[in-house]
Amino acid sequence: MCGFIGLIGTDAPVREVHDGLLAIQHRGQDAAGIVTYDGRFHLRKGEGMVRDVFTPEAMAGVRGEVALGHVRYPTIGSGGVEDAQPFVVTHPFGIAMAHNGNVANYDALREQLLRRARRHLLSKCDVEVILNVFADSLARQSAGGEFTPELFRAAVAEVYAEVKGAYSVVGFVAGKGLFAFRDPYGIKPICYGKRTRSDGKIVHAVASESVVLEILGYEVEMRPRPGEALLILEDGTVHWEQVVPPKSRPCVFEFVYFARPDSTLDGVSVYRARERMGEALARKVRRMGITADAIVPVPESSRAAALEMARQLGWPFREALVKNRYIGRTFIMPGDATRQRSVRHKLNVIAGEVDGKDILLVDDSIVRGTTSRKIVRMLRDAGARKVYLASTAPPLRYPCVYGIDMSTRKEFIARDRTEEEVAGLLGVDAVIYQDLEDLVAAVTAESPLALDDTCHACFSGIYPTGDIGQEELDALEKEREEVHGGQGS
Repeated sequence: MCGFIGLIGTDAPVREVHDGLLAIQHRGQDAAGIVTYDGRFHLRKGEGMVRDVFTPEAMAGVRGEVALGHVRYPTIGSGGVEDAQPFVVTHPFGIAMAHNGNVANYDALREQLLRRARRHLLSKCDVEVILNVFADSLARQSAGGEFTPELFRAAVAEVYAEVKGAYSVVGFVAGKGLFAFRDPYGIKPICYGKRTRSDGKIVHAVASESVVLEILGYEVEMRPRPGEALLILEDGTVHWEQVVPPKSRPCVFEFVYFARPDSTLDGVSVYRARERMGEALARKVRRMGITADAIVPVPESSRAAALEMARQLGWPFREALVKNRYIGRTFIMPGDATRQRSVRHKLNVIAGEVDGKDILLVDDSIVRGTTSRKIVRMLRDAGARKVYLASTAPPLRYPCVYGIDMSTRKEFIARDRTEEEVAGLLGVDAVIYQDLEDLVAAVTAESPLALDDTCHACFSGIYPTGDIGQEELDALEKEREEVHGGQGS
């Protein structure tokens, strides 16, 4: 999970990229970067939050009407500054690129690039593989000639043929134009927008979530589609092309946790999807015969679902957990010990709202159980009589190979356990998981998609790209254990 923005025609690259990345800081807190072009590349990137990297001193001299910005959440690579995006290659033409996703066949492609094109990579960040496959195709097919839309299409087609996994990509070719493309399955989100400058010039932009473009004043369009590529030349000419047939499989976990509630992904409101998750979960709670004195959300991403559950069940809704907004998202923090320390600093209980009461705690998902156990203990210490835990997502049991940092099987608390066993480990009186069919129905209610048209691999073990075997799963698991020391819960 990462976040990006790409712009062409902007008269304020630093301000727009800075403000855009602040809007999607939730998608990555490990590193941030920007690259612009005004006859030469201006590249600035570093570890930390947007506010840490984009200081006035660091951004002095960064200019140009084409720009890329990125916030990083590491999946492949160690997460150090050498893996921060965007990346640049000088041949052919000069190309900059950033992405959101994960390349499942990273190691094989790295070796292939070295053998075939003698391309040595500078990092372990998987977008560098995509960039070099793309650049190698352009170099071979251009034969020293000019960059054209036809060459661009051919290079994207080669990426689609060689790169396995999930990826939404944004980039630019120096002095030529801005481009974007999305993998044929459309697993990771992306959107396009445009606005008119005060001098009448059109600015075009692509971003990971619609909220970025809305905040910056762009008119948003929900494209590119799966397997579709966009090229905007410097003269303002826009080329859309469906390079390969779409096999739409958007990630349902984006709606559960990652995306901001005020975003729209592929035309579907994240907020409304979460309300529908709460409605379905309320029906399951009623079927199980569970009753409670209050419904308490775990801030922030479960709030919409918890509110709808309270409305459906007719139970009081209470904000009994207060969040320190200056602490990052614990799910994407590297290492279990870091998560455990952070939870207590992040949340505090209003004891008067839980003392002597039966509490239905609502969270977006239960991954490792680290955060859930800590919160349940806090509620018990504050006097809660019973604590039930409802998850708007089904049990997470399978590694994600598409860009979510839950790649080792032993991290999942629900792996090879019954719901009763999970409840015992978490210290709750019962755990209530969303049914997969209800989750997918909540996500697809505003679209023509069905269960088989989404990516739910982390719940079902069904990998939509069809190219993920045990070898890929073992390699990714080894990578994550090396990075995080095998920590889990």
